[in-house]
Amino acid sequence: MKGLILSGGKGTRLRPITHTGAKQLVPVANKPILFYGIEAIRDAGIEQIGIVVGDTHREIREAVGDGSRWGVKITYIEQEAPLGLAHAVMVSEDFLREEPFVMYLGDNLIIDGISSLVDEFRNDQPNSQILLARVPNPGQFGVAELSGGAKGEVGKVVKLEEKPKKPKSDLALVGVYMFDKNVFNAVKAIKPSNRGELEITDAIQWLIDQDYMVNPHIINGWWKDTGKLEDILEANRMILDTLEMRVEGKVDKDSRIDFKVVIEPGAEVVRSNIRGPAIIGKDSRIIDSYIGPFTSVNCNTEIRASEIEHSIIMENCRITDVGARIEGSLIGRDVEVSKSEFKPRAYRLMLGDNSRIGII
Repeated sequence: MKGLILSGGKGTRLRPITHTGAKQLVPVANKPILFYGIEAIRDAGIEQIGIVVGDTHREIREAVGDGSRWGVKITYIEQEAPLGLAHAVMVSEDFLREEPFVMYLGDNLIIDGISSLVDEFRNDQPNSQILLARVPNPGQFGVAELSGGAKGEVGKVVKLEEKPKKPKSDLALVGVYMFDKNVFNAVKAIKPSNRGELEITDAIQWLIDQDYMVNPHIINGWWKDTGKLEDILEANRMILDTLEMRVEGKVDKDSRIDFKVVIEPGAEVVRSNIRGPAIIGKDSRIIDSYIGPFTSVNCNTEIRASEIEHSIIMENCRITDVGARIEGSLIGRDVEVSKSEFKPRAYRLMLGDNSRIGII
């Protein structure tokens, strides 16, 4: 069995961060989202993984490499444009050949992993297995309609619809799918949607209509599509809450560390209060500051005389003398935030397209 991770797409909902980087490399608890997918597939016993890449292929290749650090072999598959998930399957046929495979969207997180789900697929051997989760906003996802099963049973998949205006259920397609070789007939048989994309929901619907076996599995654990800021921050919160206390950097006697806090090697905490769950990355310095719960500070960052909580700070940042607490924020690489001493007092900003900033 092989793995296929989809890591193309433009990440428009995370701009301006994704103007300069791949959305799948935004860190959650100081680890790129994409890495969680690779680890989940590896932990399910799959050693050959194809990664479908687009415009950001150079950045993803540089970050992931050949897969040896995870004990897997990575093959890169270029998709000329983001023409849909089914199109990504189509261009991966030479890599997948006739082997069954698990397809994992590179910006998704399933906190319990997929090992048991892959085992279920291997044992039952359907033509496809789809993962579903109940969501409050099904119109933003692919939605499944199931027939009524017996008590305690899930039932059969009747119909799938991509981002319906009037959803027939609250069961959203989670970004993990499993297929055998028959999916290639499906992706070649369907037509582009109104969005101009080959939809994976249409391909699975084709399998259903042709009487292939498509098994649904409703997951009860935590899952998140991290395409928006609030989802990234929630994912960060959930992953941080799984950490164990670990202090490998330096913490001076005038600092206080509370609850689940990770201080990575080379990091230094001086006259500061770190309240977990939180992580301070390698070679970062926290001076005269407060870092509150659910905050990730990446490597080589300095925070001085400032307060931050429920946020993600990426690498190589400088945050100095901020007069108010920063919260609910995602701050990209190489960012400087500081109090200005220039007169007259004013906000002086340099912001990219699609930036969001709140001023108090």
